[in-house]
Amino acid sequence: MEPFYYNHMDKERQAVYRAMQQGLLSLADSFQIPRIDGHALSDIFFELRLDHPEIFWVSSFKYRYFADSPNLIFIPEYLFEKSKIKDHQKAMNARVEKLARPADKLAELEKEKYIHDFICENIHYDKLKKPYSHEIIGPLGHGVGVCEGIAKSVKVLCDALGIWCMIAVCGNNPEKGIKYRHTWNIVKIDGQYYHLDVTFDNTLGNYEKKENQKPENKTPRNTSGKNKARKAEQMDFRYDYFNLDDKNIFRDHEPLLYPAPACNEGGHFYYKEKKLSFTKIEDVYKRSLQAAKKGRVLTFHWRGGYLTKEVLKELLEEIERAGREKNKQPQISLNWAQAVLRVEYQELPEGMIRETKVVMEDANEGECEIIGNREKHRKCVESRAKE
Repeated sequence: MEPFYYNHMDKERQAVYRAMQQGLLSLADSFQIPRIDGHALSDIFFELRLDHPEIFWVSSFKYRYFADSPNLIFIPEYLFEKSKIKDHQKAMNARVEKLARPADKLAELEKEKYIHDFICENIHYDKLKKPYSHEIIGPLGHGVGVCEGIAKSVKVLCDALGIWCMIAVCGNNPEKGIKYRHTWNIVKIDGQYYHLDVTFDNTLGNYEKKENQKPENKTPRNTSGKNKARKAEQMDFRYDYFNLDDKNIFRDHEPLLYPAPACNEGGHFYYKEKKLSFTKIEDVYKRSLQAAKKGRVLTFHWRGGYLTKEVLKELLEEIERAGREKNKQPQISLNWAQAVLRVEYQELPEGMIRETKVVMEDANEGECEIIGNREKHRKCVESRAKE
């Protein structure tokens, strides 16, 4: 697939990129590349591995040079013993091929969802940040990864399935408590570019289940139709960051550090595709009533204007009204940045009334304290949202 970052480099950087790629693929202990300053060299090394996540066996480098030489001596630092790298390559190639095979005949949008759901079902965030968790061998080989490894895994699977995909990078922001850079993907579906942040979706939803589960590393079955929909509902997958445009992704993402295509369309945003993006209060009531009656979870997006406290209060009143008609109490969680609410109704003894609480969800990379210490980051607010 297209090497996005390479195509946006000048000729000097492209020459360094090509020499570096050739040396890394040959597993050389050291090799010469055209001389360039250290900052640019670090950028090229990083961008090369974003373009080619299948080069997963190297994590850092050193270099040296002589004052009168036009070249640098590039010294890669490999994650594994060189004798084992080829075995890992063979295993990863087989793994990617096996994962891609069940989705090969699907439409682009369904292929994207297949990849998203595989990550959300099988990959856990690596709070220890092991070196291999930054590469595809972490998520696809060990079932754990950080945002970089997850985004690289999404790209390598998209490449295998013929979906245009690149990896976007934003900076940190200590003032907001964002300690690290963050990476996610931009995909091209039906000719339009969209943001896809599987790491953020993977942190939302059923925290208790995720904390109690052990990481599994299995190939999802190639189910279809009702079985696929039922499985997604049972796993409580979230799609808050599935095919966002620029306006919405940057509600809770920092500005990009590197160039990326503009994402101006929202037509394939998941909740809009599934008719779960509401603009009318009465539609929220109707769908909430259906969810209460059938005992199903309702996750929906609000796009009927800004989700202010006043609008949230109206939405919660309708969600509660639907529950009262079926003698059920709503349990509500809210991703306020993306205006997504998740509603699950619980049976109540006849005549019993409980105060509805709203859990404020905060999608993040997973290393923040939202999972490790929910008391700090998962705030509860009364259903009658107060000023």
